[in-house]
Amino acid sequence: MRRCLTLTLPFLDTQPWVLPPPLARRDPPTGVDPGPGVSLDCPAVDLPEELLAVLRRRGHLSESSLSSLLDPPPVPDPHHHFPDLARAVERLERACRSGESLAVCGDYDADGMTSTALLVGVLQRLGARPRAAIPSRANDGYGLNAGMVEALAADGVGLIITVDNGVAAREALERAAALAVDVILTDHHTLPAERPPHLALLHPAVTPLDSPYRGLAGVGLAHVLASALCRRVGRQDGEAIALDLFCIGTIADMAPLVGVNRRWLLDGLPRLGRTRLQGLRALQRLAGLEDPQLNAEAVGFQIAPRINAVGRLGDPLLVVDLLTTDEPERALELARQCDGLNRQRRELCSAIEAEAVALLEADGRATPPFVLLAQTHWHHGVIGIVAARLMERCGRPVALLADEGNGRLRASVRAPRGFAVDQALQACADLLLRHGGHPAAGGFTVLAERVGELQERLEELAQAWLDGAGQAMTVEPEALLRFERIDREFWEQLRRLEPFGIGHPAPVFWSSGCQVLEQRLLRGGHLQLQLEQNGLHRRAMAWRWQGGAELPGQVDVAYRLRMDRWQGEERLQLELVGVRPAGCAGLVLRRRDRTYWCSRHADGLIIRNAAGEEVRSGLHDEHSHPYLRALVQEAAMALGLTA
Repeated sequence: MRRCLTLTLPFLDTQPWVLPPPLARRDPPTGVDPGPGVSLDCPAVDLPEELLAVLRRRGHLSESSLSSLLDPPPVPDPHHHFPDLARAVERLERACRSGESLAVCGDYDADGMTSTALLVGVLQRLGARPRAAIPSRANDGYGLNAGMVEALAADGVGLIITVDNGVAAREALERAAALAVDVILTDHHTLPAERPPHLALLHPAVTPLDSPYRGLAGVGLAHVLASALCRRVGRQDGEAIALDLFCIGTIADMAPLVGVNRRWLLDGLPRLGRTRLQGLRALQRLAGLEDPQLNAEAVGFQIAPRINAVGRLGDPLLVVDLLTTDEPERALELARQCDGLNRQRRELCSAIEAEAVALLEADGRATPPFVLLAQTHWHHGVIGIVAARLMERCGRPVALLADEGNGRLRASVRAPRGFAVDQALQACADLLLRHGGHPAAGGFTVLAERVGELQERLEELAQAWLDGAGQAMTVEPEALLRFERIDREFWEQLRRLEPFGIGHPAPVFWSSGCQVLEQRLLRGGHLQLQLEQNGLHRRAMAWRWQGGAELPGQVDVAYRLRMDRWQGEERLQLELVGVRPAGCAGLVLRRRDRTYWCSRHADGLIIRNAAGEEVRSGLHDEHSHPYLRALVQEAAMALGLTA
């Protein structure tokens, strides 16, 4: 399996590095909780020191915290966390006993489609007559609407379950109440101050503040409901398919991999390759996933895009049919349609990205603080993907706009960490017809004649952010890793930290003073390097490389470690997230308002201040003064002498 990340590496001089704070080499006093930056020896947790350093910097400072990450505790009874769960299960059990006609209203993204398929598949097995009701991205927009409610009620539906939407559909829910249609809401989007009418509500915000259910996406809430119902009626086969679809939707929606999300993924991923769902089997076959031990990366980069493409370009009911059919031949045909839409999605993204880059370059000026580009022929379904690519390329917030008709443009927005999209759009609310989102992404609709004024205001907001934040895109490695440590055993230990995702990303390592033996620019704009450190060679890949000039002879590299599988062979490679000229000979360290010149010396280092005074220190020398001790630790870290 070969995989290509969408990450774009900027030019060397536009990508500043921020190295992690050194970890103190001491234990805290007995009975005292460790503070930030204090390392702990955890003999019961057998991991390489580099991985322990990563986890400590992420806040896992105790043996119990590390153990909970590696083996999360059992999931608590959801009835103690969701006040309305019993009422929802009782209503669904009644519908299953009577063979009632009901509707599952989802969304057209992967979370919404897998949530819909999960409940439809389980309820079919339990005797109800469910139907999927997903609005059209182009014609209906997001979520349940009053017209859908009226049509379903006229067709004899007396119960609606929303998944991944519903809490904001006040008009539709009031219409349902007027028509005596019961509604069970399952949603993870922001709850309004005044809740709309409903029979039962499952939402992370109604759970206790410390609840492990707080990070659930829509498919997680559907899983809670379906599993509770299956236990009520004693049907384990329904729980099995619910867990399979939970894994797909949770990873595709980039939900935080903490709490019950992590526990259920650890339980579900190992068996996902042997799923009973014919549609998932067909998708795995087309994606070339022959390994029964699927991981989150395979789901995120091979299965999820084929599902998401349908919601962007086609009819989302195709995915529901795929994930609920029991017929292998039909499943394969539907999976081929998903695969075809995914190829179309890739082609559209490449074409729009090339056009957007050409527009930026034709502008002739430096990259603006906020990139806003509009073309009437761009496809609404994919401009969000391209906006994310441009954001990575430019290190700036990006909005791409496409025609909505009637003099209106619809936009997708993506932004680097630190720039809050939702707040920026709220600050421009008087210029917009509608808007929504969260800190990293959002969308809006605007009249064409107001685009110029909107761009000016967004650029002012982004410039203020840049002035305060400095460079937008930084490289932030978490632990030093020497080539001699990179082997199959280290890889297997790294895999113990999986699954990786939001809230628990794959670690970024860095290696210093690497000799560049070979560099080749591959088709598609990818850079392949052969690197050497202390006589050991490693292959490195920089996907979607932008650096035009050749690299210097010695570099420091920041990377994620990957296993590359190609034509039956496996090899570890470095997937680069940052490259800079090596600082192994020496560097300048600024600490507080003082400047120091640091360099390696034998098995230690030399630090010189502005007055010419020098301190020579071994890596394990003890310094009584806290400032000097911290200075030596920071210099050793910056020179690549310690993790």
